[in-house]
Amino acid sequence: MYRLLIAFAALLLAGFVMYPPPKLSSRLKEWLDSGQYFQHKGHNIFYIDIVTKANSKAASSVICLHGFPTSSYDWYKILPDLQKHFHRVVLLDFIGFGFSDKPVNHTYSIFEQADIVEDLLDNLEINDVHLLAHDYGDTVAQELLSRYNEKDRSKSLKHTYQILSVCLLNGGIYPETNFPRFTQKILLQPYIGAIASRLMFFQSFRFSFNKVFGPDTQPADEELEDFWAAMRWKDGHAIFHRLIKYIPERQSNKDRWVGVLKDCSIPIKIIYGPADPVNPPIKFIPHSKNTAPKVGLYVLSENIGHYPQLEDPSGVVEEYLKFLTPLKIAHTQAM
Repeated sequence: MYRLLIAFAALLLAGFVMYPPPKLSSRLKEWLDSGQYFQHKGHNIFYIDIVTKANSKAASSVICLHGFPTSSYDWYKILPDLQKHFHRVVLLDFIGFGFSDKPVNHTYSIFEQADIVEDLLDNLEINDVHLLAHDYGDTVAQELLSRYNEKDRSKSLKHTYQILSVCLLNGGIYPETNFPRFTQKILLQPYIGAIASRLMFFQSFRFSFNKVFGPDTQPADEELEDFWAAMRWKDGHAIFHRLIKYIPERQSNKDRWVGVLKDCSIPIKIIYGPADPVNPPIKFIPHSKNTAPKVGLYVLSENIGHYPQLEDPSGVVEEYLKFLTPLKIAHTQAM
């Protein structure tokens, strides 16, 4: 019986391995066509770079850092508003995500993702930038902020850059208040995680993904299909067990990444959806206020969950602009 079960599992796994990836919708194809690639250590990294001539006097740029397990497409709902208020909007897919390369035998790390962001800023010759991040991207932003605070940026950069502000949406900012979902816990298990990655399919993704949204802000099926198609691009689902290593990485670097929130002089804001099972409000809100009291915390309405930029785009943009307005004025005057 045991051998039969193994054989059945092997056949099932083989079926999933051979199962064709979903086709890109016209929306996602347009997103892909609007971007381009740059090389980072032999890997192709997808990014979108939008320069708005009408806002040239603003002279400020923002780079958007996405979450796990999705991609830069997470920002599509607020992108039009960002274009109205920034001269330049940059979005990228981290290595292993979205339309970027997804090497199979690769050790993925937050430190590498931060290197990629710095490399992109350097290639684009961006000197002043606002960081807007979510989930996995929050941790990348914390590492960038740590380097900036310590003046420890890569020596290979041709251009120095200044971080003007950091805005963090729901994410594992504090390991103590972050509770991985069941699927994430499975992916973290040795050997089992690799099999679970391969066996993931759209229905299982939809079931687990919907759980992190608020009860009244569930994504439409068309959105879910787009998120899934970007995840499946270049067999991305097969490396989820490697990408998920950021969770223990957060814990081992807690002093560095949480410490910078306490000590950094750069303006930092958290915009938080409280209907978030990954970072529940009963834990997150008091811990954030006690741990990093200098960091501004804005709590959205009670039905907004883990993806506030998708669930309440207007609320996120409104609060983000309130945070930025005095900073942009001060930066313009300084120039």
